[in-house]
Amino acid sequence: MKPGGDEDFAPFDDLPDEDFSLDQEEEEGITSGELYEHYRLIVDKGQAPLRIDKFLADKMEHASRNRISLAADAGAIFVGEAPVKSNYKVKPGDIITLRLARPPHEHGIVAENIPIEVVYEDDDLMVVNKPAGMVVHPGNGNFTGTLVNALAYYWRDLKGYDPNDPNVGLVHRIDKDTSGLLLVAKKLEAKTYLARQFFDKTTERTYYALVWGRPEPTEGTIEGNIGRDPKERTRMAVFPPGSAEGKAAITHYRTIESLSFVTLVACRLETGRTHQIRAHFKHINHPLLCDERYGGDKILRGRPTSSYLQFAHNAMQLCPRQALHAATLGFTHPTTHEWMQFDCPIPTDMASMIDAWRNYTQLTLKI
Repeated sequence: MKPGGDEDFAPFDDLPDEDFSLDQEEEEGITSGELYEHYRLIVDKGQAPLRIDKFLADKMEHASRNRISLAADAGAIFVGEAPVKSNYKVKPGDIITLRLARPPHEHGIVAENIPIEVVYEDDDLMVVNKPAGMVVHPGNGNFTGTLVNALAYYWRDLKGYDPNDPNVGLVHRIDKDTSGLLLVAKKLEAKTYLARQFFDKTTERTYYALVWGRPEPTEGTIEGNIGRDPKERTRMAVFPPGSAEGKAAITHYRTIESLSFVTLVACRLETGRTHQIRAHFKHINHPLLCDERYGGDKILRGRPTSSYLQFAHNAMQLCPRQALHAATLGFTHPTTHEWMQFDCPIPTDMASMIDAWRNYTQLTLKI
């Protein structure tokens, strides 16, 4: 059950962010419902009853008890064929396994000279602006070209840095095709401190999304548990709040600009589930533009005229990925304990599509 990197101690850092409540949109690792065993341990015959998180923390050199507890809460730790929570008391003969949605990868993380846009960096942490199209962490066939590979090269001369060490690196994640700010820890103490803020929901994260139609009310909250869609395992589905299905998820939104048949909204996350914004807006019938997985790649609003259909098609070609950007990130610094907040502008592809809709709106108002 070895956490970190992509060698034996890989698994915990590769759990989906929905499970760790560390971030919202994470695409790697949910391409199928199959789970892969990453670690197996049989409890000794003389073992006294002991909480499984404490038991594993004692057994696993590179795993903290907190990280193990989060993994158990994520449903990744099994005794026999049943997932258990962190307060489960181990018994002699128990077969404990860690199971993840991606197969184990036999190689460590390879340093690659990939450009990184560094927004801020000090001795404890780094804030980067991830471009759309970059996977954040190796897994599920994406073992090169990721942000983690890029960080391995960027910090190749940093004394004591090991890209395969789960105690440093990404604190949270966003989807491959979502752009925006990510927080990276350079030290164990920093990662623990920062990860706890995400878990306790004391960070501030604002995302900009372009959605079909006009959400009503113009400012509101979307609530609904998020879990895997039983009919399509590559998607997440929304279930009633309080349901036994999925995990609780809350998205606050407000309208920034109404543009004819689409709306630019700002979203603030109260929870961090896989595909949270994408699934929530699909649930209220306002999918994100160009979001193929959730139906937003089709023209869902507008006029049935050839000129409009051609315009909408051309506008969507400007940003051929879900129109979602992680624009703001705020947190308390692990050493100075000062509040830090960073903002990055909407990238060119998404901004171009917004401008196209803005020009179309102005033109139609003149007619």
